Amino acid sequence: MTKYFIIHPAVFKLDGGAMFGIIPKPLWQKAIAADELNRIQLSLRVMLIQTKNKNILIDTGVGDYHGEKFDSRFGVEGSKNPLVQILKEKINLNPLDITDMIISHLHFDHVGGLGSDDPQQLVFPEATLHIHRQHYEYSLNPTARDSGSFHPQYFKGLIAFAENKGKVHWLDGKDGVILNDGPDTINFKCSFGHTPYLMHAWDENFIYMADLVPTAHHVPIPWVMGYDIAPGQTTKDKEEFYKFISQTKKTMIFEHDIKTWGATIALKGDEPEILQKFPATEDKMMQIFI
Repeated sequence: MTKYFIIHPAVFKLDGGAMFGIIPKPLWQKAIAADELNRIQLSLRVMLIQTKNKNILIDTGVGDYHGEKFDSRFGVEGSKNPLVQILKEKINLNPLDITDMIISHLHFDHVGGLGSDDPQQLVFPEATLHIHRQHYEYSLNPTARDSGSFHPQYFKGLIAFAENKGKVHWLDGKDGVILNDGPDTINFKCSFGHTPYLMHAWDENFIYMADLVPTAHHVPIPWVMGYDIAPGQTTKDKEEFYKFISQTKKTMIFEHDIKTWGATIALKGDEPEILQKFPATEDKMMQIFI
């Protein structure tokens, strides 16, 4: 039986206006309060999937090696090696036990926990990295508008090191299969408005929304981040994804929502309606049954 674990290793902060784009502050601040610097607190939530033979992580968080200036700017709060600690304490898994890592995209808050500032020290050294090839190519030559979200000085060397070990599985196209483990199959579907070829992992039960719908507050179609390179495309992506999610009755996993780890939806016409929200707990890790 497949097991799902929601892991909340650390938090960080981003500008509230940037997180909600054209939505006026009087509206979004009703959903989530900002601090004195207009930043809102967000989760760095990752997911662990245990199948018969595999321990699969989706995304890695921000990492713990950026330094005091970076951590202060982004309000990063977490212990040293937080993901490793939680896996050991809660599930008795060591770094060598992780067989696969699915990277939704290469922004610093999603891939930062892949390693350290040492380009040959992967945190999970035996894991196969599942990365979208076209997105990786874009990450090395982004636009001036979104270049600050990519830190290739950290991830490029780590990915090259893993590839030399035969531990990178490159994915191509708009959708496909990430991996199979007997009856358990994890697939992907890409969105394009936030960043090209943002990869959303899904199986028969769940879909990982990453930065297409980072929080439950972003479920309404116009509520799109200012960080997106093509906000209009994001609205089209959301419409397409919501049809798929509602038809297949999947649970959406929110990567950045402090209070809500997931939700189910239905469509009323073209508009999404949340049927059920799943509240996060104060525990750093929880097992869920989807």
